[in-house]
Amino acid sequence: MIHYSIDKTANASLENELNEKIDTKTKPLGALGLLEKTALQIGLIQQTSSPKLSKPTIVVFAGDHGIAKKGEVNPFSQEVTSQMVYNFLNGGAAINVFSKTHDIALKVVDSGVNHHFDLPGIIDAKIDFGTKNYEEEAAMSTDQCTAALKKGGDIVTQIHREGCNSIGFGEMGIGNTSSASLLMSYFTGIPIDECIGAGTGLNAEGISKKKETLAAAYQKHHPQSPLEALATFGGFEIVMLCGAILKAAELKMSILIDGFIVSASLLAAHAINKNCLDYCLFAHTSNEKGHEKILSYLEATPLLNLGLRLGEGTGAALCFPIVQSAVNFLNDMASFKDAGVSDKS
Repeated sequence: MIHYSIDKTANASLENELNEKIDTKTKPLGALGLLEKTALQIGLIQQTSSPKLSKPTIVVFAGDHGIAKKGEVNPFSQEVTSQMVYNFLNGGAAINVFSKTHDIALKVVDSGVNHHFDLPGIIDAKIDFGTKNYEEEAAMSTDQCTAALKKGGDIVTQIHREGCNSIGFGEMGIGNTSSASLLMSYFTGIPIDECIGAGTGLNAEGISKKKETLAAAYQKHHPQSPLEALATFGGFEIVMLCGAILKAAELKMSILIDGFIVSASLLAAHAINKNCLDYCLFAHTSNEKGHEKILSYLEATPLLNLGLRLGEGTGAALCFPIVQSAVNFLNDMASFKDAGVSDKS
């Protein structure tokens, strides 16, 4: 198992300094709500009272799932994963639009798509051409799982070396809400039935079949560790997300957590090293059933609730301007003393 050395961000002296700076801005106490908590968190992540967000980047990991070949848990065919990857590379997806709108760099990673891509613009980190079907056997070997964790971390390390200190993550993989539901149940102890939603658009009958299929898969396996759970139920994109989150925290980056799939990956990362949570900002509440329960389990407060359930890192991209606003008010907004404004009646 890879070891991650992640420091807690707690620093009582700096926290007092940041709170003093926030509270003496030209506003009533607490008037900027979650922006104030966000500014405080980023200051603690960077261990400074004057933080800066540099070269923000979103990384989309893509991978295929063996169970998706049977169509029992997904209304779209497995081929949609590779088709959407081409859409990302051609600039046509929602995440492309939102990243461009907010001047965020976008990286697309082939973690394990059941397709060979022979074109520029994609990061080739393929472990295999999709996972195995966890109805029958573990999705991947522990060696493959460890390799995926490492590759996720290596990708983040390279992005960090290029000057990025704020990163968001997205994913693409037909069938990955099923994998995320299984991991959610394993790490939270919430019954599997309560972790399963519509995914990419199942109707009531489809959701019922999905619940039946995943309940049987969950009962078949009995993983004994976070690594074994990831290998049993995960997708290559989900495992790389987990490794990427852990490495980003180790590198003291601000991490924008997207929706249900990324949050399920975070559950695994949290089980491996709980300190990673200090570095995570929660972009939004997804409409996918189960996401609110994950947020509650992690005691997390998301910044947005727009009814999204698209994935791709779209929530993280939409949230970034809010996070930037939090940093900017901390650095640029006048204090009562600077502005010559009385702070008491």
